[in-house]
Amino acid sequence: MQINNHQIVDYDAVLDAKFGAEGTFERAEAEEKAYAFYTGQIIGDARKKAKITQAELARRIGSDRSYISRVESGQTEPKVSTFYRIMNALGCKIEFSMIL
Repeated sequence: MQINNHQIVDYDAVLDAKFGAEGTFERAEAEEKAYAFYTGQIIGDARKKAKITQAELARRIGSDRSYISRVESGQTEPKVSTFYRIMNALGCKIEFSMIL
């Protein structure tokens, strides 16, 4: 078990050390992988909440179970149009808002 000792940590420095400074290829690549993983988690959580299998979701969008598995594990990131089809098949609503 790690002990924090209640020290404040600069996570920008941690990310820079682990993945490279912002704007570098390495950092961009790490962020892309993180987004793919996050997208997969959203889809997997929504699918489980809808109580359907990967195979059923794949059938609903005209794909195969292995594709859904790859998306949920973050190995593959769906195109925007496929993401919409997946979310629609799960009964999810997608909303966008402008951040000013």
